[in-house]
Amino acid sequence: MKKWLVYAALALPALSFAQAPNQGWSAQIEDLSAGNAKVINYSPQEKASKPWKICALFPHMKDTIWLAMDYGIVEEARRQGVAVTIYQAGGYENLPKQLAQFDDCMASDFDALIVGAISEAGLARKFSEAKKAGKPVIAVLNPVDKAPTTSKVFANNVIMGEQTGQYLAKVAGNKVSKIVALPGPAGSGWAEQFAQGLKNVIAKSDKLKLLDEKFGDSGVAVQLGLVQNALQAYPDVNVLWGNAAMVEAAIGAIQEAGRNDVKLIAAYENQAMLNALRNGQILGFATQYPVLQGRLSVDLAIRALEGQKVPAFLSPIPRMVSKESLADIDMSAVLAPSNYKAVYTVEASVK
Repeated sequence: MKKWLVYAALALPALSFAQAPNQGWSAQIEDLSAGNAKVINYSPQEKASKPWKICALFPHMKDTIWLAMDYGIVEEARRQGVAVTIYQAGGYENLPKQLAQFDDCMASDFDALIVGAISEAGLARKFSEAKKAGKPVIAVLNPVDKAPTTSKVFANNVIMGEQTGQYLAKVAGNKVSKIVALPGPAGSGWAEQFAQGLKNVIAKSDKLKLLDEKFGDSGVAVQLGLVQNALQAYPDVNVLWGNAAMVEAAIGAIQEAGRNDVKLIAAYENQAMLNALRNGQILGFATQYPVLQGRLSVDLAIRALEGQKVPAFLSPIPRMVSKESLADIDMSAVLAPSNYKAVYTVEASVK
């Protein structure tokens, strides 16, 4: 009944999702548990053995990347028959709320936790408390380095930053790109990593110039203010690079400012980025497959609860999504269906 990880050759398809909701899926990902990356083909269990109860914590649900994570978690929970309750803290400025939500999950009858951490430093002690209590913790999407986890699932954000920088250099040709970077919330870990990837490429290119770097919460309103300030402070800027909410805000801001010369590129995905790419409003974005990450996190939690050995660190292989590559990427592993509404509770169906 149960499937395990089958090591695969690179020729295998990167992702394969069944159409029927009760059928399985597989994905080509990297296993970093031993330190060195090994490409594997991951197949989940067919069904959980018990009606496990899983608590999932998100930083917010303001961005469709977390809606995609919600979709992946909900669909996998339904497929395997377990219960899930999802909480969101309302934003990266709300670490105390996420800590309180973590405590609530620990005090309730949840068997495992899936956590998109607002801050690794802020959650590290809570992770240790869960480990001591024997409750599996799966860190997802947002990077966790040293805090104790049963398993973690996130992409290499530095590589994603590098991919977007390399693509920017490619499409710029001989023109110098004068960039203002707006990575996201300071202290989140992922924002700094995306920015580092971009800087790695800039350091090797004479066609990319970084004018400034501005951090802020990933809500559209905050990012709009940063965009407007950047356009005023740097009249020669011709590229805005950074978080998806920033790019979403910038689409209207550059039109209003009469700055259609400014190109936009996102470090990661959301539904607005996909729509904007299709409409020719942005150059592209890198993807970390959040739907897949949601599915993986549920399967890993169930495996851990059922006493199986689980990989310590799985990482989806990032891809640069552009007009050239869009047709080759399975977007069902990236974003929820466009009409999907957030689901916060799933009842168990395993008897």
